[in-house]
Order: sequence, then structure tokens, then C-alpha cells
Amino acid sequence: MRSYLFTALLASGGFAAREFLNEPDTGIDDVLKDLPKGTLPNLSDIIGLPDFDWAARHYLPTKNYTYYRNGAAGEWSYRNNLEVFHRYRLRPRVMVDITKIESTLPTTILGHNFSAPIFISPCARGAYGHQEGELNLLKGAAAGNILYMPALLASYTIEEIAAAKAEGQVVFQQLYLSSNDTETQDLLDRSKAAGANAIVFTVDSAADGNRHRAARYGVGSADSEYTYITWDYYKKVSTMTDLPVILKGIMTVDDAKLAVKNKVPAIILSNHGGRQLDGSPSSLEVAIEIHEKAPEVFKQIEVYADGGVRYGADVLKLLSLGVKAVGLGRPFMFANVFGTKGIEKAIQIIKHEIAIDAANLGVGNLDKIDPSYVQWTPNNWMG
Repeated sequence: MRSYLFTALLASGGFAAREFLNEPDTGIDDVLKDLPKGTLPNLSDIIGLPDFDWAARHYLPTKNYTYYRNGAAGEWSYRNNLEVFHRYRLRPRVMVDITKIESTLPTTILGHNFSAPIFISPCARGAYGHQEGELNLLKGAAAGNILYMPALLASYTIEEIAAAKAEGQVVFQQLYLSSNDTETQDLLDRSKAAGANAIVFTVDSAADGNRHRAARYGVGSADSEYTYITWDYYKKVSTMTDLPVILKGIMTVDDAKLAVKNKVPAIILSNHGGRQLDGSPSSLEVAIEIHEKAPEVFKQIEVYADGGVRYGADVLKLLSLGVKAVGLGRPFMFANVFGTKGIEKAIQIIKHEIAIDAANLGVGNLDKIDPSYVQWTPNNWMG
């Protein structure tokens, strides 16, 4: 009898694998079904951040879109980055004064003031989306008063990006560093001369990413060498510049604690957008691990996170654990197909969602959000 039931359920789709949805079905395909391939929709048609992904896929040459979209190997970490937020339920509180929530969005990142606890994560090859590439990202960040972290392997040089900064604009320069001290010193000096306010040292790319989708279209990793990266090397790098050196790519509580021990001013929880090691954890999972095993880390250094964030509620879950600021990469690269106006709209969307989602969660002051607003026992209906 049990065998019969199992067979019947299998035949009826009861145990069928759930289809992965890169973008949620919000009706965009129906409304824009007549839009010719290779054409951008009107910016007014963009409702949420996932719509930018749809627009970029519809508009860009497949090779260009693939560079931004690809993940490592079977892309399970890429998918998990997107899906993990939905495994944890919010615990909304009611009868709370939330009318001033928007006034509580501003925050500081390493002492610099910004309008919201979000930033544009480092992403290479901005010109794959728009000829003005990173210049659009820079200008959009300035207009929205959020932090931008230009990538070393951008379509524009460190100096070209710096020349387009707004007066007083804060930029953290992302770098890949090697054991070649001459090259490292040159990059650090160029970054400082260009007015960077901090260095973002990416440490989760010690080897080439195993990117099958990217290899098929000839758009593999921009950094493909085996790289010497150790804590001793970090100490050495930190003596080669007077700029604060942040570590991007922390994926365990163990390394977060070592960052504190080695006096790192800030860390970014990240798995490189799921593009390096398939099976690596999402930033939310790492933040949960730190919260459970070493919550003091969130008070000892500034902790940021990126990867898979598409909604205001995603940001709130990370902030509730103690993350100070949340980065978004792909959404801004996809928004870049619209130019600077696309970047500005993406910022407006995520800011608005953070505010209204916090209000509906019963958070009247973003500084007061804490882990009690989330049920940290995961549900597995997604799996």
C-alpha cells in the first residue's frame, strides 16, 4: 500500500522538483508581452528590483547578460542566495507608531554619512550593460546618497571613475591584491590618490571561479589566478596604506572572529554572488551563524553583507541580526541598462521597500530592529 501511494504521488507531481524562478511572476511577461526583443521597456514599467533583471535579459546580448547572471557550477549557491531569505518568517508587531520610519533610514558606514543602510557592491565590466558603465553607478549613488564600491576590474579606470565623483562623494575602492608587492603598492597608492575613502580587499576569490554558464559564452572570471591571501599578508597590506582595509568575502563565524583578532575595521559577508564556490553559504546564513555562536562580533567591528538581496524585507532580516549595511550587486548592474536614471530608480525602490516593510513589521525606528522580529527556525517549504 505504501509503495502504491508513493508511486501515485510521484506520478501526480507530489514529489516533483520545484522549478527555480530567477524572477517572480508578477505579471511583467503579460503586460510587456509585445515588447520586441532587444528593446528596453519604459522605466515606469519597472516596479521592483527583479524587473531590472527581466529588462536586462530582454534587452542585452546574451553574452553580456550572462556575465552578470552566471554562477558557479550548478548555480546552487546563486539560487540559495535568492531563496534563503524566504525560509525565515517575519514576526510582525502591531499597534506601534511607525510614522517616522523614513527619518531613521540614514546611517554611517565607517563614520561616513549615508541616506540608507545600503550600498552598491563591487561588480566588474559595467560597460556590458551600458556604455557609460560605472560612471552611471557612481552618479546614481551620489544622487541617492548611498555608498558605491567601484570594482578594480571595471570598464573605467580608478582615475576615470574618481574624476566623475560628485563633490564630497565617498567611495570605497575594491581591489584584488597579490603577493607582488610592487603591484599591490601601486594599486593602493592609485586608490588613495583617486580619493578613495577605504579599500575593499576581496578575499573570496583565491582561485578561478568554476563558472560553467560563463564559460559557454566566453565571459569567465575576471580574476583567474591562484592568489596568496593569508592573515599575515593582510597585516602586511594594512601597513602599506593609511586607508582602512575592509575584507570582502567572509563566509564563516571562524573567519569573522579572526577578522576581529586581526583588527580588521569592517568585513563584508559575501560568497561573491555565488560565482566562486558552489555550496558556499549565503550571507544571511553566515550572519545567523555569527549571531548564534559569536554575537559580540557585530559590536566589535562593522559587519556588512551582500548577495541575493532583492526586497526591503531581505535587508531587514540582515539588519535585525546586527549587519550594519547591505550591499546589492546584480540589481544595480541590471538597472544600469537604463543609465543613471535606472540606478536612481533602483535606489528609490529599495529605500521605499525598506521603509514600508519595516513599518508593516512594526519597526518604528530602524536602529531598534533586533532578531526578535524574525523566526529563526527555518521552514523548508521552498526546498
